[in-house]
Amino acid sequence: MKKISRFLGLVLVVSLISVSCKDNATNKIVADNVESATSRDEAQKQLPVMEFEKSEHDFGTIAQGTPQETIFKFTNTGNAPLIITDAKSSCGCTIPEYPKNTPIAPGESGELLVKFNGSGQNQVTKTVTVTANTEKGAELLRIKAFVNPKDAAQAVGPVK
Repeated sequence: MKKISRFLGLVLVVSLISVSCKDNATNKIVADNVESATSRDEAQKQLPVMEFEKSEHDFGTIAQGTPQETIFKFTNTGNAPLIITDAKSSCGCTIPEYPKNTPIAPGESGELLVKFNGSGQNQVTKTVTVTANTEKGAELLRIKAFVNPKDAAQAVGPVK
């Protein structure tokens, strides 16, 4: 008896599924929704492109502890407003300043100031990661310098 009731239950479930699947899916498509989805998809293809004049700056040889700064100029060569949401350096000795959350229209330019406090010794390379609403999502900038250590005599003071 249990087997017959299970069999009847299974037959009922299968018949309900087969009846509900008989509707033609193409009849359910609304033409207005297709047009709206098409225009939305086209709009998503329009992205800003952040193009820098240079992606690396070499300060050359500097004395240890001598602050340096440089400007990275960029242009939005894409076809949508560019928005920089963040800029982070690889260490605390380098500080980026940028137009945060300020839309930069296609064709317009902007600047990103990078300050380096001159710490370290010998060859030093630091990176700044710029996060924006571009297709890549992030751009990488580099600064480098050869940092000469402070003279030991200067650090102790004059010799008497």
